Amino acid sequence: MDTNVTRQDTAEIAAIAHKRALVVDDSAAQRLVLAKNLERWGYDVTEAASGDAALELCKSHPFDLILSDWMMPGLNGLEFCRAFRGLNRDAYCYFILLTSKNDKNAVAEGLNVGADDFLSKPVSTPELRARIMAGERLIAMERQVNARNDELRAALRKLQALYDAVDRDLMEARKLQQSLIRDRFHDFGGSQLSLMLHSSGHVGGDMVGTFPINADRVGIYSLDVSGHGVAAALLGARIGGMLGGATSQNIALSRNHMTGQIEAVAPHDVAARMNTLMLQEIETDAYLTIAYADVDLSTGRVLMVQAGHPHPLIQRGDGAVEYLGEGGLPIGLLDGAQYASFEAELRPGDRLFLYSDGIVECANDAGAEFGEQGLRALFQRLHKARGLSFLDRLKWDLAAWAGRDEFGDDVSGALLEFSAYKPARQTATRYYRGQPMQD
Repeated sequence: MDTNVTRQDTAEIAAIAHKRALVVDDSAAQRLVLAKNLERWGYDVTEAASGDAALELCKSHPFDLILSDWMMPGLNGLEFCRAFRGLNRDAYCYFILLTSKNDKNAVAEGLNVGADDFLSKPVSTPELRARIMAGERLIAMERQVNARNDELRAALRKLQALYDAVDRDLMEARKLQQSLIRDRFHDFGGSQLSLMLHSSGHVGGDMVGTFPINADRVGIYSLDVSGHGVAAALLGARIGGMLGGATSQNIALSRNHMTGQIEAVAPHDVAARMNTLMLQEIETDAYLTIAYADVDLSTGRVLMVQAGHPHPLIQRGDGAVEYLGEGGLPIGLLDGAQYASFEAELRPGDRLFLYSDGIVECANDAGAEFGEQGLRALFQRLHKARGLSFLDRLKWDLAAWAGRDEFGDDVSGALLEFSAYKPARQTATRYYRGQPMQD
């Protein structure tokens, strides 16, 4: 640590130029001699004839230096020193005991109660000056440290104010992110979809959602952007917007230029489009994983793609649990990556669950992960719990496993409960240039 007192030191350090001393002695002659020397060395001097009077002065006056005789009637120098150190003072005061004692035990006792130095009587003026200069250096360093501590405290207050402002902004960002899931529950007239999004911090990179493909089909997705925080949340919201925005802007839909009808893009092509977009248009080092399902609510046919995301889960009506998919590559890592669609069939009473790795990778205090087996057991145990109630129970059980309410990673999921086939829409056949058209 730099202990030099420089011109750059703050006003608190400069305040030592106005030096205040207290001389305590029952001998008026001794007080006079000490006071004259101290005044010559730049001190404003206050005198006290006893330890009791000195202690009362110290309660209301600040001093930089105290010279006190040891042997005095009433409160002696040692007792005065002990009582003085017990006062609540903002700045340090250098305390010198004047004594005719040469006993080493007495000196040690004085140091133990708070004295900084000793001088033998009769006092040598050059030695007194040297001891006082040593005390001044100590006080200057103390003022310097206090001033710099004040600067640090001021800086910390500013940082705390900035942190509080950022915290408020992040809380608002969390509300906005949650608002991107406009409805946590969707009733499709026979099948129901429930959504869950729980960020590990204020905001996270997970996103779940749904959008209509046509009257009988819906798209359901669960995506997870690498990393955490604002950057991941923004990217997650942007990708989610590409799946939930206007039909003409939805990356999973396209318009047939011959018929003018909106058609679904095959799930594997949706993943390929995202991969190209991530690598060519979005300037980021992040990547994402996704599970996307095109569900026909009239037949129970599901066409899915899994791109680095956890295996989609189907729980049959009898409680049996099946994991689907073969993994696939994450999106945004490899140019020209290939993705494959796969099919599944839902029957009345079945449910499909798309979820982020924050669930299966949730670790307990021993470091063990919840895992696919834990998720399978949870589904079987909560077989009769439905919709949002099931998702809330899932979070509670996950928190009990982790031993804490906040998780180390974002936790999200989309639960489709296929309760009954939805009748296909009956419409009149339309023709284009004499040929029937399919919606």
